Amino acid sequence: MTHALAEPAAVEYGHVEHSTVHFDDLDAMGILHNARYAVLLERALTAYWSERGVAYRNGGATTPDVFHAVREFTITYRAPITGTGPVAVHFWLEHFGTSSAAYAFRFHSLDDATVYAEGTRAVVRLDPATLRPAPWTDTARAVAGTLLRTA
Repeated sequence: MTHALAEPAAVEYGHVEHSTVHFDDLDAMGILHNARYAVLLERALTAYWSERGVAYRNGGATTPDVFHAVREFTITYRAPITGTGPVAVHFWLEHFGTSSAAYAFRFHSLDDATVYAEGTRAVVRLDPATLRPAPWTDTARAVAGTLLRTA
Protein backbone atom coordinates (compact mmCIF):
# COMPACT_ATOMS: atom_id res chain seq x y z
CA MET A 1 0.00 0.00 0.00
CA THR A 2 1.34 3.42 -0.94
CA HIS A 3 0.44 6.59 0.89
CA ALA A 4 0.87 9.79 -1.09
CA LEU A 5 2.47 12.55 0.91
CA ALA A 6 0.78 15.92 0.67
CA GLU A 7 2.74 18.80 -0.78
CA PRO A 8 4.47 20.95 1.84
CA ALA A 9 2.39 23.89 2.98
CA ALA A 10 3.00 27.30 1.46
CA VAL A 11 4.86 29.67 3.75
CA GLU A 12 5.22 33.43 3.96
CA TYR A 13 8.99 33.23 3.50
CA GLY A 14 11.52 30.54 2.69
CA HIS A 15 10.53 27.01 1.79
CA VAL A 16 9.20 23.85 3.43
CA GLU A 17 10.63 20.53 2.31
CA HIS A 18 9.54 17.16 3.66
CA SER A 19 12.36 14.91 4.84
CA THR A 20 11.94 11.29 5.86
CA VAL A 21 13.12 9.91 9.18
CA HIS A 22 14.29 6.31 8.69
CA PHE A 23 14.68 3.57 11.28
CA ASP A 24 18.46 3.96 11.32
CA ASP A 25 18.05 7.66 12.20
CA LEU A 26 16.60 6.73 15.59
CA ASP A 27 18.54 6.30 18.80
CA ALA A 28 18.13 3.48 21.34
CA MET A 29 15.06 5.24 22.80
CA GLY A 30 13.29 5.38 19.43
CA ILE A 31 13.69 9.14 18.95
CA LEU A 32 15.53 10.95 16.18
CA HIS A 33 19.21 11.04 17.12
CA ASN A 34 20.41 14.61 17.68
CA ALA A 35 23.14 14.36 15.00
CA ARG A 36 20.61 13.35 12.32
CA TYR A 37 18.92 16.78 12.33
CA ALA A 38 21.92 18.21 10.47
CA VAL A 39 21.68 15.42 7.89
CA LEU A 40 17.94 15.93 7.38
CA LEU A 41 18.46 19.68 6.98
CA GLU A 42 21.25 19.05 4.46
CA ARG A 43 18.98 16.76 2.46
CA ALA A 44 16.17 19.33 2.45
CA LEU A 45 18.52 22.11 1.32
CA THR A 46 20.13 19.88 -1.32
CA ALA A 47 16.73 18.97 -2.78
CA TYR A 48 15.71 22.63 -2.99
CA TRP A 49 18.92 23.87 -4.63
CA SER A 50 19.19 20.84 -6.92
CA GLU A 51 15.68 21.39 -8.28
CA ARG A 52 16.88 24.89 -9.22
CA GLY A 53 20.02 23.75 -11.05
CA VAL A 54 22.64 24.01 -8.29
CA ALA A 55 23.77 20.41 -7.87
CA TYR A 56 26.22 17.62 -8.57
CA ARG A 57 25.19 15.86 -11.77
CA ASN A 58 26.89 13.56 -14.25
CA GLY A 59 30.08 13.44 -12.19
CA GLY A 60 30.47 17.16 -11.69
CA ALA A 61 29.11 20.37 -10.28
CA THR A 62 26.53 22.31 -12.30
CA THR A 63 27.92 25.54 -10.82
CA PRO A 64 30.84 26.37 -8.49
CA ASP A 65 28.28 27.40 -5.85
CA VAL A 66 28.05 23.79 -4.65
CA PHE A 67 31.54 24.23 -3.19
CA HIS A 68 30.79 25.65 0.23
CA ALA A 69 31.54 24.70 3.81
CA VAL A 70 29.45 24.93 6.95
CA ARG A 71 30.98 27.56 9.24
CA GLU A 72 28.48 27.32 12.06
CA PHE A 73 25.52 25.14 13.04
CA THR A 74 23.29 25.81 16.05
CA ILE A 75 20.19 23.95 17.08
CA THR A 76 17.74 24.03 19.97
CA TYR A 77 15.60 20.95 20.52
CA ARG A 78 11.99 21.64 21.52
CA ALA A 79 10.27 18.24 21.35
CA PRO A 80 11.49 14.79 20.29
CA ILE A 81 10.64 13.28 16.93
CA THR A 82 9.46 9.79 17.83
CA GLY A 83 9.48 7.16 15.13
CA THR A 84 9.86 7.10 11.39
CA GLY A 85 8.13 8.98 8.62
CA PRO A 86 8.01 12.45 7.13
CA VAL A 87 8.88 15.64 8.98
CA ALA A 88 8.59 19.19 7.66
CA VAL A 89 11.76 21.26 7.40
CA HIS A 90 11.13 24.99 7.00
CA PHE A 91 14.26 26.93 6.02
CA TRP A 92 15.05 30.42 4.81
CA LEU A 93 17.97 32.78 4.39
CA GLU A 94 18.43 35.60 6.88
CA HIS A 95 21.51 36.88 5.02
CA PHE A 96 23.19 36.27 1.66
CA GLY A 97 26.49 38.09 1.38
CA THR A 98 29.39 38.19 -1.04
CA SER A 99 30.69 34.74 -0.08
CA SER A 100 28.59 33.73 2.93
CA ALA A 101 25.02 32.80 3.70
CA ALA A 102 23.09 32.51 6.96
CA TYR A 103 20.12 30.14 7.10
CA ALA A 104 17.52 29.78 9.79
CA PHE A 105 15.42 26.65 10.02
CA ARG A 106 12.83 24.79 12.02
CA PHE A 107 11.70 21.18 12.05
CA HIS A 108 7.98 20.76 12.64
CA SER A 109 5.14 18.30 12.28
CA LEU A 110 3.35 18.14 8.95
CA ASP A 111 0.32 19.87 10.47
CA ASP A 112 2.62 22.59 11.92
CA ALA A 113 1.27 21.91 15.41
CA THR A 114 4.60 20.84 16.93
CA VAL A 115 8.01 22.46 16.55
CA TYR A 116 10.66 19.83 17.13
CA ALA A 117 13.79 21.95 16.73
CA GLU A 118 15.01 25.26 15.38
CA GLY A 119 18.36 26.79 14.65
CA THR A 120 20.79 28.43 12.27
CA ARG A 121 23.37 27.32 9.74
CA ALA A 122 26.04 29.54 8.22
CA VAL A 123 28.01 28.58 5.11
CA VAL A 124 30.90 30.07 3.16
CA ARG A 125 31.31 29.64 -0.60
CA LEU A 126 34.83 28.35 -1.33
CA ASP A 127 37.04 28.40 -4.38
CA PRO A 128 37.65 24.67 -5.03
CA ALA A 129 41.32 25.25 -5.97
CA THR A 130 42.37 27.45 -3.04
CA LEU A 131 39.68 26.66 -0.44
CA ARG A 132 39.48 30.40 0.22
CA PRO A 133 36.19 32.35 0.30
CA ALA A 134 34.86 33.14 -3.16
CA PRO A 135 31.86 35.15 -4.34
CA TRP A 136 28.56 33.48 -5.14
CA THR A 137 27.60 33.39 -8.81
CA ASP A 138 24.56 35.10 -10.31
CA THR A 139 22.90 31.65 -10.43
CA ALA A 140 23.22 31.28 -6.65
CA ARG A 141 22.04 34.85 -6.09
CA ALA A 142 18.89 34.16 -8.12
CA VAL A 143 18.06 31.02 -6.12
CA ALA A 144 18.97 32.67 -2.82
CA GLY A 145 16.58 35.50 -3.60
CA THR A 146 13.69 33.01 -3.39
CA LEU A 147 14.72 32.09 0.16
CA LEU A 148 15.54 35.47 1.65
CA ARG A 149 13.35 36.57 4.50
CA THR A 150 12.55 40.24 4.16
CA ALA A 151 11.58 42.10 7.29
